[in-house]
Parts: sequence; C-alpha cells; structure tokens
Amino acid sequence: MDINSIWSNFLSKIKENTNSMIYETWFMDTKLLELNETKAKVLVPMHVHKKFLKENYSDLIENIFTEITGSNFSFEYLTEEEVEKNIEIDTDDIGVPSISNFETNLKPQYQFENFIVGQSNKFARTTALAVADKPGLMYNPLFIYGSSGLGKTHLMHAIGNYIVKNSKKRVLYVTSEQFVNDFIDLSRKNREGDNIDEVREFKRKYRDIDVLMIDDIQYLQIANSAQQEFFNTFNDLYGNNKQIIISSDRSPDDLNKLEQRLQTRFNWGITTDILPPDFKLRIDIINKKIEGNPMASSFPEEVKEYIASNCISDIRKLEGSITRIMAYATIMNSSEITIDLAIEALRDYFVKSVTSKNKIDQVQQLIASNYNITVEELKSKRRVASIAVPRQIAMYICRVKLEESLPKIGIAFGGKDHTTVMHSVDKIKKEILKDKNLEIQIEKIVEQIK
Repeated sequence: MDINSIWSNFLSKIKENTNSMIYETWFMDTKLLELNETKAKVLVPMHVHKKFLKENYSDLIENIFTEITGSNFSFEYLTEEEVEKNIEIDTDDIGVPSISNFETNLKPQYQFENFIVGQSNKFARTTALAVADKPGLMYNPLFIYGSSGLGKTHLMHAIGNYIVKNSKKRVLYVTSEQFVNDFIDLSRKNREGDNIDEVREFKRKYRDIDVLMIDDIQYLQIANSAQQEFFNTFNDLYGNNKQIIISSDRSPDDLNKLEQRLQTRFNWGITTDILPPDFKLRIDIINKKIEGNPMASSFPEEVKEYIASNCISDIRKLEGSITRIMAYATIMNSSEITIDLAIEALRDYFVKSVTSKNKIDQVQQLIASNYNITVEELKSKRRVASIAVPRQIAMYICRVKLEESLPKIGIAFGGKDHTTVMHSVDKIKKEILKDKNLEIQIEKIVEQIK
C-alpha cells in the first residue's frame, strides 16, 4: 500500500472518530509526505496545526495509524515553508500552557459554523477553534485584532458558545466599557461606605470563571484607574490557567495609552489579526447572508459583484447593503432586483462611509479601502508593492486631480519630501499610459470624492 492510500485510509478513520468541525479544521488538509522505519512525516497547513495535533491528538493519531500499518511510528509535522527551506520552526514557545444564574452574555447566533472563512481570517478562525477546544491549555491569552466590522466579535462569541456547548466551563463575555462601568460602580459604593459585598460580587463575576472574554480592549486606555483592576484580574485568571480572550481594533504594541505591563501580558500568548475580506470571501458572505431568503433565487450575480466591489473593508456594511436592496425592492411593490435597482438603493450608502475634514484624508481612506490596507500603512515607510503602489496612486490623485501642493501631500503621507511625491506622480502618469484600467479605476475614486 502506498503512502497516499495509507493516509486516505487514515483520514477516513479519523473522520469517524471526530466531529466534522475538528476533522475539517485540523486533519482534512494534511498529507503524508514520507514514511520510513520509525517516523511518519506529515505536511500541515499552518504552524498552529503542529502544536495542536501534537498536544491534543497524539494518542488518537498514533493508535489509528498503528491499526492501519501494523507498526508503531513517531510523527513529525512540517509546514510547506519548512519543507521548501529545509528548516524547522519550534512552536513550543507559542502560548502557555457552573454557577447558578450565571450570565455568559453570549449571543447564540454567532457560531463557528456560520463564520465564513477565507484567506484573510483563516488563521484567526483556526486559532480560535484551538482555544475553544482546549481553553486555558493552548494559547493564553488569545488576542484578536483588526478593524471594525471584520468579525472579531462573531469569533469571540463562537468560542464562548462552543465551550459552553462542549463543557461545563463558565464563560463570561463583556465589553471593556462594561468592565469599566462595573469598576466605577464599585468605586462609587466604596466612597459611600462599606462595600465588602460589592467587592466580593465583582471578584466573583470576573474571577470565579473559566473563560473571560473582553471585547474592544482599546477603550480601557481612557480609564487609568480600571487598568489596575484589570491587571489584577488578568494575573489571577492567568495564574489559575483560566482562558483569557481579548479583542481590539489594533495590535497590543499599538495600544500606547495602556500600561506597559498590560501590553506585555497581552503578548504572552498568541496574537492574530483579521484582515479585510478579499473579493471571493465577500461574495461567499453575500451568498450566505441571502441563503434561505425568498429573494435569494432572484438576486443576480452582477448585483452581488456590485456590492462586493463597493463594500471592501466592513462586513457589517456589506450586510446592510443586502438588507437595503431587499427592502427597496419590497417597497417598490416587489420589484425585480436588478443592477439599476441596486445602484439606486445604494446611491448614498457607500459614499457616506467616507467622512473627512479634507480631500487628502478622503483619498487616503478610499485608497486604503480599495486596496485592503490601512491608512497608517499608506503613511508608513514600508516599500512592499502592496503598499507602495496604492500610496503612489493616492499621491497622484492628490497632486493631479485635486491640485494639492507637493509639501502638503508629503506631510499628509507621513512626512515624505516633495521629490518622493514627484516621483510617485510621474510613475503613475507613465502607468496610466500603459494601463487604461488603472485610469478608469482612478476616475472612479475621484468621482467618489466629488
């Protein structure tokens, strides 16, 4: 029997012994690379698979493989990068190892099953499932960051719902605003007199649990007094191997107004970002959102593509576009959904997302949105093509279409000198002569600004 047949047989038996989500996330995309007398080398998609399979499914893997081959093998897991470069990346340094009337604050509609996966969020989803399957053991804390509307909150609720469904662990989801409000109430009662009972209740709520999830931690930056209490809560939970999950609109290193010791602790486990969805993922999300709706069968592909082309960096806005089109069609006496109807329904909806004090800011926002990068990256010194080209296009629009001065443009893009701006403008002028699609794309952006 060749190694492909062995592995196919192995995967079939694994599928019988695990649920579909575990199989699809951890096993389905693996491949047996090599089998010698003592060792089986297995190709896995990401480094997180190496750690998870070794720490959580070693016995099951070895038992089933022995059953199939009749021999004992040790397993080595390799990513494609390690195979190509003949290196080994150690994952051991990543991560550290019910009350009555308990309110989790979880929203049951947010599940892993309805979290649409693409390249921009695959690692975040895989890591989140690893934490949900083994809370407190795999990655602690788990820090998820990304712009608003990309699915961070969905992922957090999915983790919590999975843990509650598959264990008796106590899970609490709160926003940082709720944590601060609870702490302020505690402080107020302390000024009014004896608050021993309130302190006990506060600690019971935030420490007598197995999993604490804090959403939008960036808002803790404006509450200095609450940072000390969160520091104490974090230490207590972490010291008892309780899982901590945190979300933010920026990475731990960019939370400059948080105490340094908190930033350090947020990096103890694993941080994962969620990027804006690519075009294919946006189409997949649209199809999922209209699934089961009576209008789904009459929702043209060109309308889906129109929505996906305009809603680039905010899934909530994408969902709102679908609702708006369907409502518009209903109001128009069940009018057929067409591209013209969609354009009419969304005439002001897309433009409203760009609010700015000046034209250069608007250009930066629109370019960042169109190219799935951030405004901060546009202003940075990074020279990779995925950032440098959009930056050059933005500078071209500001100079040629808006007639802004070279010094003003340079300052707005992170302090670039006027020669850098001139070089960018000249380069895009030459590219436009060779690429008419680029010219059309630029005109569309200019039209949005006007």
